[in-house]
Amino acid sequence: MTRLHLHLLSDSTGETLENIVRAVIAQFEDVEAVRHFWPMVRSEDHLQRILGEISNNPGLVLFTLFNPVLRRKLEHQCRALGLPHVAPLDSVTDALSNILGQETRNRPGRKHILDEAYFARIEAIQYTIAHDDGVGEENWEDADIILVGVSRTSKTPTSIYLANRGYKTANIPVVPESPPPDRLYRLKHPMIVGLMINPDRLVQIRRNRLLSLNQAPETAYVDIDRVQQEVGFARRMIADHDWPMIDMSRRSIEEAAAAIINLFNHRVMGQATVGDE
Repeated sequence: MTRLHLHLLSDSTGETLENIVRAVIAQFEDVEAVRHFWPMVRSEDHLQRILGEISNNPGLVLFTLFNPVLRRKLEHQCRALGLPHVAPLDSVTDALSNILGQETRNRPGRKHILDEAYFARIEAIQYTIAHDDGVGEENWEDADIILVGVSRTSKTPTSIYLANRGYKTANIPVVPESPPPDRLYRLKHPMIVGLMINPDRLVQIRRNRLLSLNQAPETAYVDIDRVQQEVGFARRMIADHDWPMIDMSRRSIEEAAAAIINLFNHRVMGQATVGDE
């Protein structure tokens, strides 16, 4: 097992760097990546403290710093320490610059824009946590996305993932014996998405959940006939209201969230087109 220190420095939230590292590390076997995450690096004092940590734990340095002073200081120190350092967005930026025939600029409003994005993400996370599992129905109209589905269809983790991308997300359980309130069917602003799953797969997930909690794995919760009824009820409800549906049977949280974001973007573009007519 190879152990590697990765230092991720960003003048924003660092989400781009995290995604790049996650994708690249997955291509290698027997690698233990120790990640040192440094977001919101916007001052020389902050950078100086980070450089001390990098010196104590040498490894690969990845950065997205647009401030030329901070960038030069970081690159100079990395060279002095003999450490590899990479700005992953440089090649894409250079290619776009060549195609567009424009030089990149650090516009005065850039920092303000980044701050707004950061606080919007925090607001989305707070909203999503407060509207988990059907809670807070009086504020559902404020959501960007609402996820509905039977128990153990990954509603909560998908909601949290979407919130980290800046989408206010509520999730609502579908229980045949206790249908969602009528308010759900009258909402105008949120995009409602149904999460569906194969009954056999759902039984397996629920059974594993019960075992992890040291509970008896033979209950109505995992009875295949009952689970089929639950899934059938949810499928009919989703179809009756013409909500888009995502099959979670073999999808990861990331894949499901990407599909939902695509649906949301298409919806927004469609609304904009109608508004322009």
